Amino acid sequence: MHFLLNVYFDSQQSALKHLKDIEVNLNNVIIMTGDFNIHDSNWDPFYPHHSIHTDTLCEISDSLSLELLEALIITKSCQTYRDHQTMLL
Repeated sequence: MHFLLNVYFDSQQSALKHLKDIEVNLNNVIIMTGDFNIHDSNWDPFYPHHSIHTDTLCEISDSLSLELLEALIITKSCQTYRDHQTMLL
């Protein structure tokens, strides 16, 4: 049996902390998807910062033998993050 893990990370990263605590008990996860709420230049070249939460998410993914699936071409129109202030202008 294989599992799909759908995750929503709130602004306090509660789910990330919970996943880190239980990762040794997770078996047979083949896909982890969701709204991770981690803005990072690793997956959005238009976002200028690196998040410490990215490292934790990647560690968890590695422990589950998962790989990051990225878009081949990221354009300004499909950014993963848009500044809410500039969107209003």
